[in-house]
Amino acid sequence: MLSWFDASATPDADDATRDRVDWARILPFVGMHVACLAVFWVGVSELAVGVAVAMYLVRMFAITGFYHRYFSHRTFKTSRAAQFAFAVLGASAVQRGPIWWAAHHRHHHAHSDKVDDVHSPKQRGFVWSHMGWFLSRRHFAPDLGRVRDLLRYPELRWLDRFDILVPFLLALGLLLTGQWLEARRPELGVTGGQLLVWGFFVSTVACYHGTYTINSLCHVWGRRRYATGDESRNNFWLALITLGEGWHNNHHRYPMSVRQGFYWWEIDITYYLLRVLAAAGIIWDLKPVPREVREAHTAVAS
Repeated sequence: MLSWFDASATPDADDATRDRVDWARILPFVGMHVACLAVFWVGVSELAVGVAVAMYLVRMFAITGFYHRYFSHRTFKTSRAAQFAFAVLGASAVQRGPIWWAAHHRHHHAHSDKVDDVHSPKQRGFVWSHMGWFLSRRHFAPDLGRVRDLLRYPELRWLDRFDILVPFLLALGLLLTGQWLEARRPELGVTGGQLLVWGFFVSTVACYHGTYTINSLCHVWGRRRYATGDESRNNFWLALITLGEGWHNNHHRYPMSVRQGFYWWEIDITYYLLRVLAAAGIIWDLKPVPREVREAHTAVAS
């Protein structure tokens, strides 16, 4: 139970139990899904659904643009203050801290679809690749040797350790905002419960499974432009719901690029938003995909 609040409290796991689901530790994850059923009690309003959609988009962008393209792959540069702000936004998506996330993702690229891949549907099946891997004792603690560049920042280590703090404050803020609107703007028809359930629980669970599809479905369903040595695939529909992450075969071809939709017709909303941040001077040195890399089509479409 201590690991709910302090991620440094790593559970013990021997060889016989390390792949088992750690039910005591993941009760909050289960609770997030169960809490979505509260929509039948709190009801619905246009504002609550609008907030849910906005929270999904903002936090999906934080995962794709910051946790993935920045912390995991360093595809652009920014200031230390902006780096921490990006980490806080990513932590609000309730997918652990930036160091944990980046460490596991770098491990995935090092062993993609091989025996040591942490979440390969080829190795362990769909459910394991979608979410079973991070529910197990084995993957509670990351391989910190892969993220030495991030460990230099004590504020990131602190955020990683107490990764529940940002989501708690977000949920509390939505509840209090909804209660304030209920009292001051009753014509909106929104309540504190609605903003909490729709804006936090429903939105978070949707963001969860949108993100997880890249681990699972994008290694099964789609087309392969490049022979990358794994089963990564490009998928237009998954690119839409994940703001550009569905161009997964492209990404495995050249992970160092800030752009995953290699061609103009491959919609990559995260890339467009990062370009806006670059124009504002918040980020810089965005790494492009070299033309010779992009045009070296070597895979048979499938």
